[in-house]
Amino acid sequence: MAVVDDGIYVDGVRAPGRSALGVAEPDAGAPGVEDLAWIGLLRPTHGELAAVAQRFDLHPLAVEDAHKGHQRAKLERYGHTLFVVLRPAWYHDAEESVEFGEVHLFVGPSFVVTVRHAELPDLTGVRRRLEARPDLLARGSEAVLAAVTDEIVDAYAPVVTGLQGDIDEIEDDLFDGVVNPGSSKRIYQLLGEVIAFQRAIGPLPDMLDALLRGAAKYGTEDEVQHELRNVLDHAIRITERAHTFRTLLENALTLHSTLVTQEQNDAMRRLAAASLAQGEESRRLTQASIDQAEQMKKISSWAAILFAPTLVASVYGMNFDHMPELAWAWGYPFSLALMVALGVTLWTVFKRKRWL
Repeated sequence: MAVVDDGIYVDGVRAPGRSALGVAEPDAGAPGVEDLAWIGLLRPTHGELAAVAQRFDLHPLAVEDAHKGHQRAKLERYGHTLFVVLRPAWYHDAEESVEFGEVHLFVGPSFVVTVRHAELPDLTGVRRRLEARPDLLARGSEAVLAAVTDEIVDAYAPVVTGLQGDIDEIEDDLFDGVVNPGSSKRIYQLLGEVIAFQRAIGPLPDMLDALLRGAAKYGTEDEVQHELRNVLDHAIRITERAHTFRTLLENALTLHSTLVTQEQNDAMRRLAAASLAQGEESRRLTQASIDQAEQMKKISSWAAILFAPTLVASVYGMNFDHMPELAWAWGYPFSLALMVALGVTLWTVFKRKRWL
């Protein structure tokens, strides 16, 4: 059986050689009504857990939850037996991530059964500290519950410190104006871890408050109530910090989105300005080409107008003996009139075509 430890405590002192699940030594005896049996199980099989359930008359639904795991933190009462689920957490510096575990406790009038499905958290230290305080251990099973809960809640402090460091790094980048595209992914991941942390610790204050409200009914010792109130104070502070972390990360995500949008807008403005400048240059070049074409039209038009009289003069300037109109008396005026007529005709045509 996956029994990490199995002991019987009489008046807060461990009875040597006695076991709750069997007799370790001859004639050692089983636990009495006033004795406290404390059993720690690690990764028990269904059959092993069923044997413990039969020994202490545990409720089948609670046993099924303890066997399957993957439960949220909760407190349920089955007759005189409490079934408690706690979610311990650890912060890994190397990966900058939070890991969560699960601890199940069956707390009866004279017994405590802890069920773990992972190596952590190691509850051996809790057992040793309680064994060093027999006055507190003698106050019953709820003293063990208070000690285990206190151990798990105290272990949240490094998680809070680690998350605070991660959030500070993100805030430093954002307030320095650094817009890293990977920051949004990191903020989402960190926000997911904070939400998971909230789910792990969120039910704790109500659970502890419920234990304190039922203290008088179930005869919880005053000293145990003091321990529970101390754990409750710690749990409330941690839940408030987790809520603050979530608010900070949601604001950081909004701020990061705003900075990214602003940077994109600035880039778009720069591109628009560049496009406008390029368009202005293109317009200037186009206008220059149009102006040059207009000038070419004018030059071509005047060249054609001047070419007409030159052509006539060139024809009549040929040195041939036999040419028409050479001996004609009106030949000279006719040639001049022809030159003028051709020039005026070409000027009129080009003017109508708006080349001039």
